[in-house]
Amino acid sequence: MFKPLLKLALPLCLLACSSSTKAARNVPEQLRVPAGNKLAFELHATGVQIYTCQPKKDDATQFEWALTAPDAKLIEDGKEVGHHSKGPAWEAQDGSKVIGQLAQKVDAPAATDIPWLLISAKSHEGTGRFEKVNFIQRLDTKGGKPSPENCDAEHAGQEQRVSYEATYLFYVPGS
Repeated sequence: MFKPLLKLALPLCLLACSSSTKAARNVPEQLRVPAGNKLAFELHATGVQIYTCQPKKDDATQFEWALTAPDAKLIEDGKEVGHHSKGPAWEAQDGSKVIGQLAQKVDAPAATDIPWLLISAKSHEGTGRFEKVNFIQRLDTKGGKPSPENCDAEHAGQEQRVSYEATYLFYVPGS
């Protein structure tokens, strides 16, 4: 009696285990990492996106909230393992750092969430966790977009800090 139940339960368990968020993630085509790269690790970020009210580049009489920098903790298994900051840069507690540049951007599913990104590595510092990272995906964002109000000539130079969360996937060369 136990064996037939086990035969039924095992496939269901395997299906449930394989459909974790990591496995089921639907990455837009534009954000796919080029072939020849493999996922090294995934970190959760929690922090703020910092914006400054400034004149628009194409019309100095109009103002907009411009991204100044992110400021977020990088979390793995409930523990802080690094920091995400201006650059954009990701720095591990081991001192290694990767600085990226935007490769592709896609709007997040929710209008209040910052875009999903594909970032390529521009430079590295130190040895450790981030020394070989060559691509980073920012996915599963929550929040982070500035409120459009209160950005005009009277508020020029003021800062707005907007809470956000995201998942960052870090890729290294390999198959």
